Amino acid sequence: MLMLISPAKTLDNTPPPDDLPYTQPELLAHSAELMPTLRELSPQQLAQLMKISDALAILNAGRFDGWHPPFTLSNAKQAVLTFMGDVYEGLGAQQMSQDEMLWLQNRLCILSGLYGVLRPLDLMQPYRLEMGTRLANARGNNLYAFWGEIITDAINRRLAQDAKPVLINLASEEYFKSVKRQAINAAIITPVFQDRKNGQYKIISFYAKRARGLMVRWALEHRIEEAQDLRRFDSEGYAFDADASSELEWVFRRDTTAGL
Repeated sequence: MLMLISPAKTLDNTPPPDDLPYTQPELLAHSAELMPTLRELSPQQLAQLMKISDALAILNAGRFDGWHPPFTLSNAKQAVLTFMGDVYEGLGAQQMSQDEMLWLQNRLCILSGLYGVLRPLDLMQPYRLEMGTRLANARGNNLYAFWGEIITDAINRRLAQDAKPVLINLASEEYFKSVKRQAINAAIITPVFQDRKNGQYKIISFYAKRARGLMVRWALEHRIEEAQDLRRFDSEGYAFDADASSELEWVFRRDTTAGL
């Protein structure tokens, strides 16, 4: 079983723990190919392309200029500790032990516009580059064209290590579009998280994002190896709804967010 999540825009730049293991991103050579294109853009062009403020554009232009391998603990940080935001608040990596991190390393991948696919302990240097960015490059008009089959091939290599491969899609639509669904050598299960509001169950973005991280955390805490066991997920009041679910889309619902 392999779980997929999206990255986050907000980053934690505090120094990483000295004693935590780290690995290198598998697709770093492809990331380096994007850098000349990104460095050619002025802060003003970045602001327009990414629809961000001038301050953020200046910050990220500086990040691109300063981006350089090799990645070490002096210039980079483990991905799962760098990304912040709703998914990562649910995941709670900051409170994980080293053993928990190592368990997650082989069962979680983070999709990325710059790095393609990251494992939790892969080092990364800070960046802002959403997968949906229409960045013209040598391989096409956007990042989906740039990554092509590369992300899918990397995921399939990871899935090939499992006797009964299953891909748990906890990524956003924007990021999962970078995966060629028909080429994945495994069943793809997509959990959906709904909350009751005004008498109806709906996907509420903030809660749904947090729930994706909560499911990864729950899988870790219960050492889940079989995808079917994820149906027992019950963090913060969610419960699997068999009637609302299909074979490959599993719906989890809760009736109240009181006390959260």
